[in-house]
Amino acid sequence: MRSSCGFQTDWISQGCMNLTTRADFEAWIPSATLSDVVSNCNQSLQGSACASCTRSLANVQASYLTNNSVANVSDCTAYPSIYAAAFANYAGPTDEATASCLFSVDFSTNNNRKSNRLGLILGVLVGVSVGLTVLIGGSWFAYRKYQDSKRKKGKDRIRSLEMGGAGGSGLSSITESTNLLRFTFDDIKEATRNFSRDNIIGKGGYGNVYKGYLPDGSEVAFKRFKNCSAAGDANFTHEVEVIASVRHVNLVALRGYCTTTTTLEGHQRIIVCDLMKNGSLYDHLFGSMERKLSWPMRQKIALGTARGLAYLHYGAQPAIIHRDIKASNILLDDKFEAKVADFGLAKFTPEGMTHLSTRVAGTMGYVAPEYALYGQLTERSDVYSFGVVLLELLSGKKALTMTDDNQPSLVADWAWSLVKSERALDVIEDGMPELGPPEVLEKYVLVAVLCSHPELQCRPTMDQVVKMLETDVLVPSIPERPIPLVAHIDDIERSISSNGSGHLSGLAGYQIFTCESSHHSGSKEEGTSLGAIE
Repeated sequence: MRSSCGFQTDWISQGCMNLTTRADFEAWIPSATLSDVVSNCNQSLQGSACASCTRSLANVQASYLTNNSVANVSDCTAYPSIYAAAFANYAGPTDEATASCLFSVDFSTNNNRKSNRLGLILGVLVGVSVGLTVLIGGSWFAYRKYQDSKRKKGKDRIRSLEMGGAGGSGLSSITESTNLLRFTFDDIKEATRNFSRDNIIGKGGYGNVYKGYLPDGSEVAFKRFKNCSAAGDANFTHEVEVIASVRHVNLVALRGYCTTTTTLEGHQRIIVCDLMKNGSLYDHLFGSMERKLSWPMRQKIALGTARGLAYLHYGAQPAIIHRDIKASNILLDDKFEAKVADFGLAKFTPEGMTHLSTRVAGTMGYVAPEYALYGQLTERSDVYSFGVVLLELLSGKKALTMTDDNQPSLVADWAWSLVKSERALDVIEDGMPELGPPEVLEKYVLVAVLCSHPELQCRPTMDQVVKMLETDVLVPSIPERPIPLVAHIDDIERSISSNGSGHLSGLAGYQIFTCESSHHSGSKEEGTSLGAIE
């Protein structure tokens, strides 16, 4: 029987054309033919309706389930009928008309044949159940084989990373498609003076960043991951792949990497990047830098950061969501050109997907509400973080601070309160050197407040942000904001009494607003809509 379709196998489920699942059957039969089956068989199969259905099934059998090299194709003949009864017919295989038409079951009304009729019904049910069980079992078997193969490939890749220290490339799949250099651990120890404390220029949860010199005299940064083990190799590979895949003047460039295992230091993972001699934006705004940044410098940094993010979202293939935009991840070269850094938390965006649901990562004060509350990650989550960084750049205030009465305060909420009362210029830091034109300063404030709007559909895209900052495109009117996430009870009571709703809705004290209502620009001149910024 199994050989009738040309397969010599011990698997019953593979006895007909190697079709083991419903998906296999639907993939083998053309969609137009399947549509004809559904059209003719999805009805009460009595009289002429039964004839129409069986003609469609006979066409499937004759055209697609017949092996011309053999005469007997009995292993395949039941497949169209089982498919029609189980999936195409609305009544299902237990319906008398369906069973009678598709399986030639004779349901007699004679009382002395009731037991036979019941037996036949049970037989049909058992047959269909066995068929479905075989299909499901085949699907599960194929899925398990796929998962086993995937796990084996992952283990092989990790093993290649661990063995790549002294000899060949542990990341050969990466280095073959890029110009990355593979550094030895001894070279890096020599460049950093054996990882001297004096060479540390940055610290984080991942480890330390050291400055050092390469043999050609160029000064670079070495990012050394701490607590390394094979379990962390996947994250390391991810970061290397992300940084190596993008090239832009406003993104930190990767020089190379090192992965090895030593007797004393254990498992090591290090990436080598160009050194940014002017440190990070955080250093200049909140660190030990004595001189305040001038307006021309701040404007240049804002534009560079916006361009870098816009490239990640629209220039990279696939698009990349950074997830951790903050002042300390905006590095500045010797000409104060902004470089977006630290892609360790980056997520690739599958084409055609509007958002990702993922474990929340990032830094408090910079994380968008929809990401913090629901784990929904979109490119506009980065837009929110950019808006917060831009407000820090303009105001000199940190993203999240504590008030005198020990209450948290978000710079985005503070800035919105000033914009709403038509005092946008009060956001600008006092004593900023070389102030620009008031209308330009106000425009940057409005862009920052719009980007940091709590509702993601109200935010512009990064390419729209770049156009607003670079050109004369007006800023759209800014919609009313929900009650702040860290609002005082007095603020909530005032909001309730002013809007007349009498209640709050939504998580964490957010009122429900739409971007089509309660618009407020903070400027006497109305802007264009976001849809016009193309």
